[in-house]
Amino acid sequence: MTRVLVIKLAALGDFAQAFGPFAAIRAHHPAARITLLTTRPYAPLARMAPWFDEVWEDGRPDWTDVPGVLRLISRLRGGGFDRVYDLQTSTRSSRYRWFVGRRAEWSGIARGASHPHANPRRDLMHTVERQREQLEMAGIRDFPDPDLSWLDADVAQFGLPPQFCLLVPGASPGRPAKRWPEERFATLAAGLEMPAVVIGGPAEAPLAAAILAAAPQGIDLTSRTRLEDIAALARRAAFCVGNDTGPTHLAAACGCPTLALFGEDSDPALCAPRGPRATFLRHVPLSGLDSADVAAAVARLA
Repeated sequence: MTRVLVIKLAALGDFAQAFGPFAAIRAHHPAARITLLTTRPYAPLARMAPWFDEVWEDGRPDWTDVPGVLRLISRLRGGGFDRVYDLQTSTRSSRYRWFVGRRAEWSGIARGASHPHANPRRDLMHTVERQREQLEMAGIRDFPDPDLSWLDADVAQFGLPPQFCLLVPGASPGRPAKRWPEERFATLAAGLEMPAVVIGGPAEAPLAAAILAAAPQGIDLTSRTRLEDIAALARRAAFCVGNDTGPTHLAAACGCPTLALFGEDSDPALCAPRGPRATFLRHVPLSGLDSADVAAAVARLA
């Protein structure tokens, strides 16, 4: 049996944009045993998906964690992989080629790869097009639309109204310029004709409180949702407005009409959410983007 390793370590937005490549790899290797090497936050989601036979969640030990690194080396070396698709294409993941062993075919940017992504302008491509071209150079020609029917959950416990929208006011804590101001989100929510459901982690709870103070008919679900819950909410929401952050990308991938907000800290040409009804607004600085402009974009989206 052919053994295939797929490497995708992080982050959530990138993981969502790899759904297409995951499906293409499975379609190209229908009888292979496919293992995904990832990290703990994404392992439960990956285990729900139909594309992998096994999911390893120890894919990014700290280099100072010598026992952890040695365990990973031993696991990769003993995997007996025939081909590796490195969809992370980082310095770290490229180094894993030496852990896997030279016998395995390698798709990626590692030195000596059998199927390199040999495009010197690859870093100027959108993630989706870049990964597709990488797989094409490895011999994959069929790119079916990924079936995401498995990506759902029971959301009855949240007490949702018949119609609602999603707001994603957070972003990476280390990149504040990626956040549209909470007062602009609050103004947007107050002007909507439906309740806003605010999602995010614990750090977004103060943002949700500020937004719902202006729009008290809304619901605060920060810290209450798993990844599959976010997907289920997106399937049922009228639309989603969010910063360039993982849940926004996941909502777009699930088909929710999604408006992503970009400023100077990330480039939508390289990483805008992709989905059948996804679009974006960019304003530099993002803090200067007016709520009325976002509301108008939402009206066009819906």
